[in-house]
Amino acid sequence: MPFATERWPAGMLTNFHTIRKAVKKMTTIDGMFADGTFDNMSKREKLTIKRQRGKLERNLGSIADLTRLPAAVFIVDIHNEDIAVAEARRLKITTYAMVDTNSDPTLVDFAIPSNDDSSKSIELIVGHITAAIAEGLEERKKDKEAEAAIAQKKKADKKEREEADETVTASEEETDKEEVAADSDKTEEKEKKQPKATKSKTPSKKAPAKDKKTTKGKRKRISAATSA
Repeated sequence: MPFATERWPAGMLTNFHTIRKAVKKMTTIDGMFADGTFDNMSKREKLTIKRQRGKLERNLGSIADLTRLPAAVFIVDIHNEDIAVAEARRLKITTYAMVDTNSDPTLVDFAIPSNDDSSKSIELIVGHITAAIAEGLEERKKDKEAEAAIAQKKKADKKEREEADETVTASEEETDKEEVAADSDKTEEKEKKQPKATKSKTPSKKAPAKDKKTTKGKRKRISAATSA
């Protein structure tokens, strides 16, 4: 759970993008330690990077896991942490706070009347708050697991239905093929049983041959008429 026990970094909520850049810079420095780049630097550079890393760790190390704006903020002593209260109110983030007699309870959404100067009082209330948060996270985890199980079951049921539909479709196609094959077999059997029709051979009519003598007589008559 992200927290801030040192000085509240100004703009941690309202300028969250810049704060994330600083956190990424801290991660980059850690990578330099891991891959051996730090060992190749000069003594002065090493000292500068170590100081920078220590400062980033002190101010932002506790919020390194904060990747997005929080849904709620718990504040101890809103009189001293007025910057945190102002940023949360500006972004309309729900605020829970321990409020002493020297603070205005109307500045927060949920005020817990308590002595914010006593370490025992702070330990008691913060203990209850952290226990409630842990219980809420556990319930949310169970809800997510239940939702995942339901989604998995729905997915399995859908897959079974699709497989059943595919099986039905395959069986219908097989039945259709069998029916088509049976029909074709019946048609072949009927064709085999029916006698084949014989073609009647009719003598072809030949054109009557012209009488050669008649043709010659016509030619003679035509020549005689021409000479006359």
